[in-house]
Amino acid sequence: MIVRVVQMHFEKEHIEAFEQMFDEIKEKIRNQPGCQLLELYQDKQDKQRFYTYSYWKDEAALEAYRHSETFKEIWPRTKAMFDQKPVAHSLSKVHSLL
Repeated sequence: MIVRVVQMHFEKEHIEAFEQMFDEIKEKIRNQPGCQLLELYQDKQDKQRFYTYSYWKDEAALEAYRHSETFKEIWPRTKAMFDQKPVAHSLSKVHSLL
């Protein structure tokens, strides 16, 4: 399994638009082949900073999503709202208590 964490920082005036866009497209992302979980978090101290956590079956599923029409639709719109460069990490889960 691949855990993908993406940190994004938005211009203040775009926060509401991003949240609305995410709400509209989250099911499309979650229903991509190999996507097992999708969550959105907002930093408690910096309300402009958001994180997405997504679990993918494997690297191939994540790569397929990154080349999908859904990604091509959402990513350019999302990037246009940033005021800082996003930071993305692909992780392997080592332990879980769930």
